[in-house]
Amino acid sequence: MSLHPVVAEVTERLRERSRDTRAAYLDRIHGAAVEGTHRARLSCGNLAHGFAACGVNDKAALREGHVPNIGIVTAYNDMLSAHQPYERYPALIRQIARDAGFTAQVAGGVPAMCDGVTQGRSGMELSLFSRDLIAMATAVALSHDMFDGTLYLGICDKIVPGLLIGALSFGHLPGVFVPSGPMPSGITNEQKSKVRQSYAEGKASRAELLEAEAASYHAPGTCTFYGTANSNQMLMEIMGLHLPGASFVAPDTPLRDALTAEAVHRAAALGKHGENLPIGHIVDERAIVNGVIGLHATGGSTNHLLHLVAIAQAAGIALRWEDFDALSSVVPLLARVYPNGYADVNQFHEAGGMAFLIDQLLGAGLLHGDAHAITGGTLAEYNQVPSLNEDGALSWTPVLKQSGNRGVLRGMDEPFRTDGGLRMLHGNLGRAVIKVSSVPDERLVIEAPAVVFHDQDEIKRAFDRGELNRDFIAVVRFQGPRAIGMPELHKLTPTLSVLQDRGHRIALVTDGRMSGASGRVPAAIHITPEADDGGAIAKIRDGDIIRLDAVHGHLDVLVDAGEFAARTPAIEDLSRHQHGMGRELFGMFRRNAMAADLGAGVL
Repeated sequence: MSLHPVVAEVTERLRERSRDTRAAYLDRIHGAAVEGTHRARLSCGNLAHGFAACGVNDKAALREGHVPNIGIVTAYNDMLSAHQPYERYPALIRQIARDAGFTAQVAGGVPAMCDGVTQGRSGMELSLFSRDLIAMATAVALSHDMFDGTLYLGICDKIVPGLLIGALSFGHLPGVFVPSGPMPSGITNEQKSKVRQSYAEGKASRAELLEAEAASYHAPGTCTFYGTANSNQMLMEIMGLHLPGASFVAPDTPLRDALTAEAVHRAAALGKHGENLPIGHIVDERAIVNGVIGLHATGGSTNHLLHLVAIAQAAGIALRWEDFDALSSVVPLLARVYPNGYADVNQFHEAGGMAFLIDQLLGAGLLHGDAHAITGGTLAEYNQVPSLNEDGALSWTPVLKQSGNRGVLRGMDEPFRTDGGLRMLHGNLGRAVIKVSSVPDERLVIEAPAVVFHDQDEIKRAFDRGELNRDFIAVVRFQGPRAIGMPELHKLTPTLSVLQDRGHRIALVTDGRMSGASGRVPAAIHITPEADDGGAIAKIRDGDIIRLDAVHGHLDVLVDAGEFAARTPAIEDLSRHQHGMGRELFGMFRRNAMAADLGAGVL
């Protein structure tokens, strides 16, 4: 199938826009590749430090310097369910490497915070910036210059983007991302949502809510809803950085271990003395466009309107929200996974998962099938399913052409929507994005008076006082990266959902984030310029009529232009957000943060 003309056009426009920056990036990594790993040329003292803790055989191999040495950058900690399975990976990887005649070392660890734990708390204000910190920590880990390739162990929200940005700073090295898989399914997402909404209305106790949450998040592995963590896994696979079919295989199973073993072998094979395919060459314009398409086709996390832009920039590629918007018009929604449907990622995987999704998109000319992949081949090979044969050997077979569950995953002939789930909004309030995958059609356009808040907790208090039983658009401002680090505002979801279910026409407008769990309530998020940077959102007053039109991509306050221009923007004292819970250490990040449409980071 020939490439869809819109995909081709967006890719060419991206190449042209990125011509100089991409060329400069490739020149840099080419220079680093020519110089090669310096392990063999390290001084005796440097090299002795590098292998001092190794066993006898590994030490001998590193001393001679003739076999690949694979660095492991790990986000392991045992508080995050998604990362707990990584505890045993370093020992497993080292043994796999030894058995194959090369070596592996843990190069370093990176921080891994859980947005689910910090949600609505002060620690959430560090969350977005942890992405750039993880990228820096990755670079520190690899700066010892001891490695011929790298394995990246990470799953969750800011961790995979941070690891990938750091990996691209060492783009001359091969890089393979190694997932750990989702936890088993717990109570249904519908049950969990009902308890959350009942609690928001005061109809369920804290004990009942905790019981429901504990039955949902209950075991090692990634949370099973389709938020940023699982969107990350989808992206790594559709961008060719995972092995085919690896993203959603359960933790601590023979198949998961076999895929991990193969990832180790691929990291060694891709090196300069083998296939010579570094990560900086895999992540090109085609891979970035494939990532955007995968995001649309699955209704993925809105966080990637930030992360993919930052990842692309790290590879010298100038991805813009306009590219997301253009592709959204031609990429159909093929998956419905909670919060955009009833199913979880285990059901998505069982229905055909990534192999079926990729096969359908390839067949419609909606993916660059010629994009490089860590297999040494191309993405065209990613329509296969991994399994173990009778001898326990890993093999792949073509995916079935029919979905195993049409309520979760569909083919191109019967999509859930004919367009993608993410759209750009623009108007006199600036630029924003909205996820419409699960927003009812009758709520894609909301026109209602503004009620202005400077903190998400204020909405819950107003709700408890009975002040919000009406149509309104909640404006939550001073939530952007320069203000307080752009935290997620998920505490709003149950409250706004209750009001919408009561029949009120409700929407959210904010310069903060709603992440991958954005659901049925229309939410214009990531508004830029943000309030703390002089954005028009700072001029909105209670009672102003706002029109959010996700059909035509408009976001406007319906106030006389002259009057609105003459208004003095509101000012908020943000000093309480600048200390405590480590926030004082991140002042440099807040002061230097880029706008949301440029990735909202400092790198």
